[in-house]
Amino acid sequence: MSEIGRFASGGEGDLAALLREVNGWTAGLSGTLDELARETFDGTDAGGTVRARISGAGRLLKLDIDAKGLRDLDHVELAEAVKEAVGAAHAALGDQLTELTGETSGDAADPLAAHVERVIREG
Repeated sequence: MSEIGRFASGGEGDLAALLREVNGWTAGLSGTLDELARETFDGTDAGGTVRARISGAGRLLKLDIDAKGLRDLDHVELAEAVKEAVGAAHAALGDQLTELTGETSGDAADPLAAHVERVIREG
């Protein structure tokens, strides 16, 4: 059992080892976020008229609008298509972030949740 797991379950453990484990976990998460920031994510609207590309930090990098598809859209529909494409790109970023942080944290989404709940409940 890891020191974080032992601590979360209310057991006594080695505080120095716990801090080393938390620091390692934090460094791994930081590395994961750095890796994510170097990636780009694409999204399109349902009609395929608008394509958006965002950075791993969520910034809009590129927006392409197909001229042929644009003929069938008024200004309101175009705005919706842009929002849909950018939203799809952000959803792809969110999916990748969820996958990467799941790998970093392993099975425990929050290994200290039990301890925090116990402290709140028992004081």
